[in-house]
Amino acid sequence: MFKTTRRTAARLAAAGVAAGLLAAGAMTAAGPATADDGTQPSSSGATATIDGIVPGLSDQAVVTENGSTHGEIAGLFRMNLDSGGSILTYCIDFHNGTQDHAQYHEVPWSATSLYAPGKDRAGAGKIDWILQHSFPQVSDLDALAKAAHAGPLTKKTAAAGTQVAIWRYSDGVDVKAKDPAAEQLAEYLYNTAVAVAEPAASLTLTPAAVSGKSGDRLGPVTVHTTATTARPELAASAPSGAKLVDAQGKPVTEVKDGAELYIDIPAGTPDGSTSLTVTASTTVPIGRAFTGTNDKGTPSQTQILAGSDSTDVTASATASWARKGAIPALSAQVDCAKNGVDVTASNQGDEGFTFRLEGRTYTIAPGKSQTVTVPVAEDQKYRIDITLPDKTVKTFQGVLDCRTATTPSPSAPGNQPSPATSPATTSGTTAGGGNLAETGSSSATPVIAGIAAALVVVGGGAVFFFRRKKSSGAS
Repeated sequence: MFKTTRRTAARLAAAGVAAGLLAAGAMTAAGPATADDGTQPSSSGATATIDGIVPGLSDQAVVTENGSTHGEIAGLFRMNLDSGGSILTYCIDFHNGTQDHAQYHEVPWSATSLYAPGKDRAGAGKIDWILQHSFPQVSDLDALAKAAHAGPLTKKTAAAGTQVAIWRYSDGVDVKAKDPAAEQLAEYLYNTAVAVAEPAASLTLTPAAVSGKSGDRLGPVTVHTTATTARPELAASAPSGAKLVDAQGKPVTEVKDGAELYIDIPAGTPDGSTSLTVTASTTVPIGRAFTGTNDKGTPSQTQILAGSDSTDVTASATASWARKGAIPALSAQVDCAKNGVDVTASNQGDEGFTFRLEGRTYTIAPGKSQTVTVPVAEDQKYRIDITLPDKTVKTFQGVLDCRTATTPSPSAPGNQPSPATSPATTSGTTAGGGNLAETGSSSATPVIAGIAAALVVVGGGAVFFFRRKKSSGAS
């Protein structure tokens, strides 16, 4: 649905999967790093700016809610890829609004309301089937009309019928296409769809953070991509002598899907951290989801890819190291199925890593990890404080928003954004997420020395604060 605002609750930090990456290591002169400036770069996959409804690729639909009916526009959006080209998308977030010029990034289905509590996840797979078997992936409209036993279809009515079928699965909306042929297409797609597997990410790295001792090879970081080849590169801030290598220690300059990367840190390197970026040119698979926010951090309705174009994509991971002590990594990931936030701590050092969370003390032995789920109420702000051994506090903060509204906000305006100026390229293919992680080092005392590197966000925003235990607010 093409509305500018449908929900007043701001989702500032985690729509589905709040994800990012923060490496903590020996302090340089830079001082503590924070991520409360509103910027939300993607840690993996494609990024784009929403343009609007594509002229000639939408038509009227009729929605029944609370005993009354109203008209809606059903059809295709265009988004302009940040690296050039454009993509076509359908809406999978009926009751939330589209923000003008919102910045979007590719996310897994688990980062969206498709995985809301109690929702049948097969619906997401059926939406993907619809995308593969309807317009614009099926450009022969006569054949599409014949399959649907419908009257003649145009691009406008084919797009409308496809969107209507998608809304029935994504939002459970009582909606019908106004055009009889479009409605027949919607009925055919809805009743015929079968669940298919989620398409692979265009590019992602797992895990999003690694740690270990200086003198070791840190990793592996596995590359997952639909591209034929990809280019890995260490950050310019990497210490002297650090290099990217494979499992045999050979330098790596080009990788393929499934490749394992290691960061070789010379022995004696002072405690610290760095980052790794992989870049590739590929076509994003049909069925990938996109979430976005405008420049004020207001979330925009979630989209799903229907027509793709080749683009450059990037993915990042961080590495931290220390000579001794605990070498922890902390991450926080919204879990829509649990309506909470999963906090995971791992430790690659030679001493136990102890922290406090939600009034309890946890100790992670060397080489081990543990995940704790913190329940959060829907549409409620959350603030999760993790107290470290030196009494400093890491805070993950945001608003949980995993569910699709069942009715629109009565105060929501009904104005619509301007249409896009030209159709998107529809050459497509028929072919997950990151963590809000921080990786740190400590000496045997123990003391967390400081913060380095930067925050990267996927699937909504994730706000990180660094503060002293007895301070009155986040810095």
